[in-house]
Amino acid sequence: MLPATSKLCAAISYRHLRNMTGLRRQAAVAISQELSRLASHSPGPSTWIHQVRRRSSLLSSRLEEKPFSEMEMSYIKQGEEALQKSLRILEDQDDWKTETVAGNGDKVLSKVLPDVGKVFRLEVVVDQPLDTVYGELVDNMEQMGEWNPSVKEVRILEKIGKDTVITHEKAAATPGNIVGPRDFVSVRCSRRRGSTCVLAGMSTTYGAMPEQEGFIRAENGPTCMVLRPLPGSPSRTRLTWLLSIDLKGWLPKTIINQVLSQTQVDFAKHLRQRLAQPVPAAC
Repeated sequence: MLPATSKLCAAISYRHLRNMTGLRRQAAVAISQELSRLASHSPGPSTWIHQVRRRSSLLSSRLEEKPFSEMEMSYIKQGEEALQKSLRILEDQDDWKTETVAGNGDKVLSKVLPDVGKVFRLEVVVDQPLDTVYGELVDNMEQMGEWNPSVKEVRILEKIGKDTVITHEKAAATPGNIVGPRDFVSVRCSRRRGSTCVLAGMSTTYGAMPEQEGFIRAENGPTCMVLRPLPGSPSRTRLTWLLSIDLKGWLPKTIINQVLSQTQVDFAKHLRQRLAQPVPAAC
């Protein structure tokens, strides 16, 4: 029985057989049956059999998951690339210059990178626990247009697994229409490691969302937000937002820099106002 099981499991390692759901299920069942047979013939409980059974159960559940397509894997990799690039930029503490410091301590810094251009970094503390901030920025992503005046609309076009989404965002016009209507198509991913959350993204292409009439398709990324509990005050959250945007069009750099740094300051202000609103009671 064991050699036959081995052959069956080996078969699913071949690419042309990997997507045959029935074969994958048959392999998982065969593993479980063989482990049960070995356990029943043992003089006593076998630790390694129980360990392998637990792992094979996990393998079985994973085998039943819908495999990602080649295109979906491409988006997942883009999200991971945005995350890694963003973190590398934030880890380098050299050469950041102060753009704006608000009266409440909110700070915007910037630096110029050879392969990216000018990037902006917002550093703020929000008087809300991390889970609350995370829920508003991730779970309620499509509601951002309700409270952020810089955003007209955010729409999720596709969800890929638990951590990756494709979004379409329409930016609101700036006062005086200094910067005309822009839109973005982005791949976003979220990662949570212990008490730190990272939300990263970058521009991508999506066949079902071509360039829209009346909008200039701008590009962003790598960009990310890092959320961490404030040391010594876990009910408050330190938020770092790395912003990298190419607005396209013929805009003077001085105007772009002013708009982007102000966008970050305004974001912090309106996020606080949103989070301060009482949560509606459930019916």
